[in-house]
Amino acid sequence: MIDSIVLRQATTDDVPAIMDIETPVFAGEAWSMEAMARDVGDRNCFYLVAEAHTDVLGGEPSVVGYAGLLAPRGSGDGDIQTIAVLPEFRSSGLGRRLMTALLDEAEARDAKRVFLEVRADNPHAIALYASLGFEEIAVRPGYYQPEGIDAVIMKKGADL
Repeated sequence: MIDSIVLRQATTDDVPAIMDIETPVFAGEAWSMEAMARDVGDRNCFYLVAEAHTDVLGGEPSVVGYAGLLAPRGSGDGDIQTIAVLPEFRSSGLGRRLMTALLDEAEARDAKRVFLEVRADNPHAIALYASLGFEEIAVRPGYYQPEGIDAVIMKKGADL
């Protein structure tokens, strides 16, 4: 039974657990373990994991979601690199919590604009991002391969 889900900053030690979600969720578009470890360890990035804590005696916390932001301090921009939640934890508000935490970090790093790309065939994610203030600004036709799905580029924040 889930007592709570705690968000905390990810470390490179979390990369295997992140990849346990990344690989099945994103399939052919999944990042490699090396690329994920590089991003999680990059000082210009901020990655979170969502840990489910169980009340089972001796139960260890398990990673049930993660999200990452690239926002070099002083650049004025941020980019949501990735976000994923295990299917059984979707529609629980966890994606919104992760996104809100990333947006708070982007603000702390003085990002005036935050960008992201999302598959055009993912209306739930597009609706979440729109509800957080993101607007569609462009489409990259056929960006996601091998299916050839368009990428919707979204932005939150003021033009500089």
